[in-house]
Amino acid sequence: MNGNAVRVALLGCGTVGTEIVRLLREQAGDLAARAGAPVELVGVAVRRPHKHPELGDLLTTDATALVTRDDVDVVVEVIGGIEPARSLLLEALKAGKSVVTANKALLAEEGAALAEAADASGVDLFYEASVAGAIPLLRPLRESLAGDRITRVAGIVNGTTNFILSAMTESGAGYADALEEATRLGYAEADPSADVDGYDAASKAAILATLAFHTRVTAADVHCEGIRHVTASDIAAARGIGCVIKLLAICERSPATADSPEAVSARVYPAMIPAAHPLATVDGAFNAVFVEAEAAGQLMFYGQGAGGAPTASAVLGDLVAVARNRVHGGRGARESAYASLPVLPLGAVPTRYHVSLEVADRAGVLATIAGEFSTHGVSIAAVRQTGGAADDGGAARLVVVTHAAPEAALAATVQVLAGLDVVLAVDSVLRVEDLGRKGVAP
Repeated sequence: MNGNAVRVALLGCGTVGTEIVRLLREQAGDLAARAGAPVELVGVAVRRPHKHPELGDLLTTDATALVTRDDVDVVVEVIGGIEPARSLLLEALKAGKSVVTANKALLAEEGAALAEAADASGVDLFYEASVAGAIPLLRPLRESLAGDRITRVAGIVNGTTNFILSAMTESGAGYADALEEATRLGYAEADPSADVDGYDAASKAAILATLAFHTRVTAADVHCEGIRHVTASDIAAARGIGCVIKLLAICERSPATADSPEAVSARVYPAMIPAAHPLATVDGAFNAVFVEAEAAGQLMFYGQGAGGAPTASAVLGDLVAVARNRVHGGRGARESAYASLPVLPLGAVPTRYHVSLEVADRAGVLATIAGEFSTHGVSIAAVRQTGGAADDGGAARLVVVTHAAPEAALAATVQVLAGLDVVLAVDSVLRVEDLGRKGVAP
């Protein structure tokens, strides 16, 4: 074993940082054996030192000075957000320090700048913990599948929203009640916006698409919708066609056609998926991601997607890899963005839809509505009507399930339908994703 320690600076000591400190201390011997040298924590930057008296002389409030110290080899960042994390990590990379980060928001916006800085200094940039917590996902995309052609990455990458939707499915509760329960149990933050509005999942989708398709994809490229407007009626409607609703991150490669070049898309939204699909059974705060590749076929990654200990596990895995490179020489995989494929806007992406309408219950209504779908090039797969004059005072509920159609065509159809005299309300529009599996009920 090399006698020279690999010296680590830690930025942030909240839930994840505390676990990192614990694991570094409790597993020091094993980590040293795996890395080839002792892995030594030499400084921890925090805003409120009085909250961490157990760290003693390791503490500092001067993060900039810490990341540029001569006795620091690796900087581990778990403070989150864009600034000051961005500036600190760029300073660290410029100073020749390797970086391990769990910061998905930063990577989704500034990943290219960080990768370029790492390349310029010849150091490592690792970020396994930024997506899906403890689940080994990014390294397989970047390394294990480097010889294959990935066509789609899709899955559940936010535990808070999955817990809420699972609770709504199991109990019939509304969104507000399920969110309250998630907050009480600690699965949702006091301000849950990043989770329930889809922003957290969108950042992760950008990272996944970048790795899978060798193309720089940022958070701004990802269409993002959350789950605030999913109702108990939507959950019941999904059950009625053999589906469940999940908040999905979907990254796809679109083949070239006579009219357009090869492209990629990345989107986050609640969607109906077949109850028979493995993702449909992922409940609670767990994450699961399907990867489809031309040679490897379908692969599924499942496990704890968040939390202090699971995220720290992924950070420590990266830290050992970086330390090993420091001890024995060499570097980890660099950024691969050679493909530079265009990113499709959501309007160009075809998807199936489940449209629920409240309509006047009289002759000719169905023909009128079907005509509007046809006019906009949206093919109907199935129609179901419930209610009628006897029980709804002349109103009926009409559910239309479409074949795959571009988002723009469906949006135009719904806009026209909402203005028809015979349509009393467009109650909901949900996408239906079969994710390459058979079993979606028409």
